[in-house]
Amino acid sequence: MKYIIPPYLRKFFTLLFICIGFTATAQYGISGRVLDSETKLPIDFSTIAVIDATNGIVITGTTTDNGGRFNVESNVENVRLEISFLGYGKLVMENLEFKNKSLELGDIFLKEDGQLLEEVVVSAEKSTSEFKLDKRVFNVGTDLSSTGASALEVLNNVPSVNVDIEGQVALRGATGVQILINGKPSVLADDSSGALGTITADMIDQVEVITNPSAKYEAEGTSGIINIVLKKNEKRGINGSISLNSGVPHNHSVGFSMNKRTDNFNLFTQIGAGYRELPSEVENINRDLATDRTIQSIGEEFRNEKFYNFILGSDYYINEQNVITVSGNFAYEVEEQPSLFEFSLLDGETLTSAWNRSEVTSATNPKIQYEVQYKRDFRDDKDHQLLFSAIGNYFGKDQESAFSNDFTQGPGNLADQLTATSFNEGKFTFNLDYTKPFQEHWTIETGLQYLINDVSNNFRVSNEVSPGLYEDDPGLTNEFEFSQDVLGIYGTGSYEGELWGLKLGLRVENTALNTLLVNTDDGNDRNFTNLFPSAHTSYKLSEGISFQAGYSRRIYRPRLWDLNPFFNIRNNFNIRVGNPDLLPEFTDSYEVGSIFIFNETSINLNVYHRNTQDKVERVSTFDNGVTTWMPMNIGVNRATGLEANFKYAPTKKITLNGDANYNIFQREGSFNDQNFDFSADQWSGKLTGKYKISNNLDAEATVRYESRIQTIQGMVADNLFRT
Repeated sequence: MKYIIPPYLRKFFTLLFICIGFTATAQYGISGRVLDSETKLPIDFSTIAVIDATNGIVITGTTTDNGGRFNVESNVENVRLEISFLGYGKLVMENLEFKNKSLELGDIFLKEDGQLLEEVVVSAEKSTSEFKLDKRVFNVGTDLSSTGASALEVLNNVPSVNVDIEGQVALRGATGVQILINGKPSVLADDSSGALGTITADMIDQVEVITNPSAKYEAEGTSGIINIVLKKNEKRGINGSISLNSGVPHNHSVGFSMNKRTDNFNLFTQIGAGYRELPSEVENINRDLATDRTIQSIGEEFRNEKFYNFILGSDYYINEQNVITVSGNFAYEVEEQPSLFEFSLLDGETLTSAWNRSEVTSATNPKIQYEVQYKRDFRDDKDHQLLFSAIGNYFGKDQESAFSNDFTQGPGNLADQLTATSFNEGKFTFNLDYTKPFQEHWTIETGLQYLINDVSNNFRVSNEVSPGLYEDDPGLTNEFEFSQDVLGIYGTGSYEGELWGLKLGLRVENTALNTLLVNTDDGNDRNFTNLFPSAHTSYKLSEGISFQAGYSRRIYRPRLWDLNPFFNIRNNFNIRVGNPDLLPEFTDSYEVGSIFIFNETSINLNVYHRNTQDKVERVSTFDNGVTTWMPMNIGVNRATGLEANFKYAPTKKITLNGDANYNIFQREGSFNDQNFDFSADQWSGKLTGKYKISNNLDAEATVRYESRIQTIQGMVADNLFRT
């Protein structure tokens, strides 16, 4: 069906853009509440137009709040009101009589118009981007890149964002991204769990890309913040949707969401489930140049997951200004990690020994999150609000592995091994935020945040000493305890005029970090306080040309797996361990950007610079045929880059989206008298083409390329992806 904007809808959107707050000369106040004539429920965001009854000119207007109420002022007494909302017949109120220059209209009822509803094809078919003072907002449409996909696939179609095959998210080619759900930390956003795959695209309303976060946000995440805003359907009555996704290799999921809205309650639920396989081929070569002895391995490993996700929550509208939200989320993963590697031991060119090492690993990962949120809106301005939230998270892992060695040539003395992991993590986040607009263009924000993170990880390795009899290896068995408390206080002030805007902020954070190896009583306690300033500005040259600039200081605090000294013995000649003495890295980030909109084409250009101190890098050491990788603080990294995004729709059926990023970087640092100074570059590009076959069917093709990247000790190969 071809979509034609009817006259009433044109007027509706016109009123949305011209509705402004009235000046100090206003004398006549009008208030009331707009309700559905059948359900008697409030109609949020309906349009109130105040029109001069003598000449028919629109004087001012407003929209109703979450409770359907409105307050508007006029400096003319002889007025009429036009009240409208999409899908309802317009109501005109004339011959209004004021008493003491005020008029309380009480409850006003609108009737649904079935004919108008038939004219409208509700369509957010194309995903679109919009720019705000300190972030870019990607509105997720119903095109093929989002429908039936998971959150990871949606992110991979967002400008500036890339997701690798293991689910690791990068922003402008750099990891260290903080991912939020509805503006808050979530167990589903844990980059080590892959739980983002349990969120289906139909659950997502927006993705906010914040490359230079203001002081309002937690300072964690040196590359920036990605905030996934989930839909919370507030249509009256009962509403629901379901989506299916299937991919190769095995990547299947189903998602279901349902909502019920009454006068005082909004009940919402979302369910996701699926199965995926992540196969990978791995080859390692350990060569001792002093003895000319080589141990090489080649094989395949899998991470197979069944996952389930359940969200249940409710909004309770105490009154028009106060809302309490209570929600909970339960996610559960069942993992299997089989692997098989072929090992060879060579003295020079002579093969002296060969064996196969197999692994059977199973794990269960329960995740629980619960939240209580209180929001108070104030009558004087729709953005004047107080928000308090308390969030609790729990993540557990019970994992067991069995490793067996089968020698096929030469002598062998490697024992079979068993490992067991019992992991428990609790996170608690408390936020208090206050936003106050004043004098029309000015806004202040202030608040505080307190984060508590406690972890216990009991890890055991047992070696086979006789057939069927295992003994714990004391050098590899221990309990690791980790706790980190962060207290943050912030304040920002902003001015947003018609053409120009400025936002300044400062955040102070105190971090208390403690690690302890229980069995050996080896601990490390640290406490540090840091300042995180931010500055953002924007200028609108014309309707189609805008400019932005920003600065922020960020921190990457070592995470559990960076600090945890335990390792997976899948390949006991090539191991990764944590570093309990690791320090945080700090990044100063600068950015200048612009957006150009010409008819069917939009182009966004950004120049950025990141200066990172105490850069965390995984450094390898070699001893007795074993390569050990450990994260270390290695000097400074300075990166300067250019990013370009574009969207071009040459016809109504064809849309092209492009994303390119190039940066040069300079490394300075040393480790154990080894100098790591060098300069290099990297670039990536992504092109997506969509063709609309019909109203309900699209075809899409995507090509993405990531260049090779030089590291302090080697090179990461380039990658080409086609879908």
